[in-house]
Amino acid sequence: MSEKRIVQRGLYFDEMEEGAVYVHSPGRTVTEADNVLFTTQTMNTQSLHLDAAWSADTEFGEPLVNSMFTLSTLVGLSVAQLTQGTIVANLGFSEVTFPAPMRHGDTLYAETLILGKRRSRSRPHQGIVEFEHTARNQDGVVVAVAKRSTLMQVSPEALAAEGVA
Repeated sequence: MSEKRIVQRGLYFDEMEEGAVYVHSPGRTVTEADNVLFTTQTMNTQSLHLDAAWSADTEFGEPLVNSMFTLSTLVGLSVAQLTQGTIVANLGFSEVTFPAPMRHGDTLYAETLILGKRRSRSRPHQGIVEFEHTARNQDGVVVAVAKRSTLMQVSPEALAAEGVA
């Protein structure tokens, strides 16, 4: 029997390619329970997320999924493929848009474009990667776009090849 062990991880800074699009799988179907739990846990008492009777009289005709849940799920769907165990820090978001609403029962699908990357000037073992995350529902409608900056680890192999200790 083999002693080989394979550990799931994200990509190191040097493994990410500018211009590449990473398609994340699986998607995530959002339920009413997901929305109500997230909304109440985060103290967002907006009737549009919690009150079906009130929401029925809006232009949407029903409660909508909390946009912060949509954003969190969008980023979360990228973790296993891109940043699991290789991220140092989330540096921030420069732009977040929600072109269309998410509704209970919608399935969120995500992909990430690597907009750019550069080595950190102050941290030689790390690099900064700019992501553009895009979420679509089951019909292909874009429901969220977020530009995010992260500080990522450089792989031990790349550091050794560069002679960086």
